Amino acid sequence: MVAMSAIAQALERETDKLLACVHCGLCHQVCPTYLKLGNENDSPRGRIYLMRAVAEDRLTVDSPAFLRHIDMCVGCRACETACPSGVLYGHLLEAARAEIAKNREEKSKPNLQELIKRFVLRRIFPFPSRVRFIFGFARWLKRTGLPEMAVKSGLVDSLPLKLQGALKLLVPSEGLSVRNGHRGLWRQRAPASAGVKPRKVAFFTGCVMETLFARINQATREALLVNGCEIITPQSQICCGALQAHAGERETAREMARKNIDTFEKAECEAIIINAAGCGAMLKEYGELLADDPQYAHRAEQFSKKVKDITEYLVQIGFRPGQRAIKRRVTYDAPCHLLHGQRVAQPPIQIIRSIPGIQFVPLKDSEMCCGSAGIYNLLQPEMSRRLQEDKIKNIRATGAEIVVTGNPGCHMQIASGAFLAGLNIQVMHPVELLAESYRL
Repeated sequence: MVAMSAIAQALERETDKLLACVHCGLCHQVCPTYLKLGNENDSPRGRIYLMRAVAEDRLTVDSPAFLRHIDMCVGCRACETACPSGVLYGHLLEAARAEIAKNREEKSKPNLQELIKRFVLRRIFPFPSRVRFIFGFARWLKRTGLPEMAVKSGLVDSLPLKLQGALKLLVPSEGLSVRNGHRGLWRQRAPASAGVKPRKVAFFTGCVMETLFARINQATREALLVNGCEIITPQSQICCGALQAHAGERETAREMARKNIDTFEKAECEAIIINAAGCGAMLKEYGELLADDPQYAHRAEQFSKKVKDITEYLVQIGFRPGQRAIKRRVTYDAPCHLLHGQRVAQPPIQIIRSIPGIQFVPLKDSEMCCGSAGIYNLLQPEMSRRLQEDKIKNIRATGAEIVVTGNPGCHMQIASGAFLAGLNIQVMHPVELLAESYRL
């Protein structure tokens, strides 16, 4: 093998994964950007070829030919599901983006967008109080009605694309924070059942879920209590670090992972419950993220083994089916980081189908990305818009009244797209429907 350059050191430990790709092209038919652009370099196979070129010193990490195509990737990981060789493309992508971020910081003067991104990822999301302040401002701005007025009047269309995207996402956002004032470990117990020992779980509330989608967190707690769980909610938990890892801020993500591992170890639980697909995928990869840390490698691996999506866990323990009938037409959009990142496919659908009265309608291309992809919809607004429009078109064709999905980014992307298209639908999490059905 050609000796690697200093520039390619971040890809060194990923060499075996790079070589595993046999260039069969099966990833083409599931890659959103390849299907839209038809460019080999905008496919997983093409991007892996570019990564190998950097690793073998045939291409520099700051080459426009490399940056353009890596930046265009949504990171949905649908290619991992399709790949017969088991290539972990998501790990390769994060390694490449980490090296890009490092190179940009060391060798180039950052533009305003880069400075803002670094500030938000390093100085806002790792600190819960700052996250609550930012999202509190977002809720206040929504209540003023200004974003909705700007969108409806067309004023937003005169703004830069990236700012347009942010305002359009805010219009249909919902929820208020219900974060309590408890410190340490906050416990909730199900009513005692004779001879039945409650299952002890810890709840990862998430920064976005707890501030913008508190009702989903409340529904999660209700469903766990109905199913005989004792819930521990560690109050010193912080953001999972997914946005940082996806943006190349690997060291910041590692610091956040260590903090969460320290926090959740104190709970001594059988499972760590998460209801946001992107966060869950990240938590399940703490073992890989900290594999080279001798102090945390084993602890991270044990932590990741305990992480369960709420739908995955409920099905695993044999959940109580819905009780009250909900007579609505419902479809389901699979979040990429639940379906492809965690390989959790059927549990959300099993939960939906367990509820009496629901008319379930399959969604065409449910497995395809909606264009949210973390902050991709802000960084690549045009491609995000195209993917969003496809998703809304397919949702409209189902005639559904409710679209169910299990990730906050997907939730906002679908709600925003429906609003802009004049489609009157409700977006919900699977556990919300279940909790509603439990409320007799």
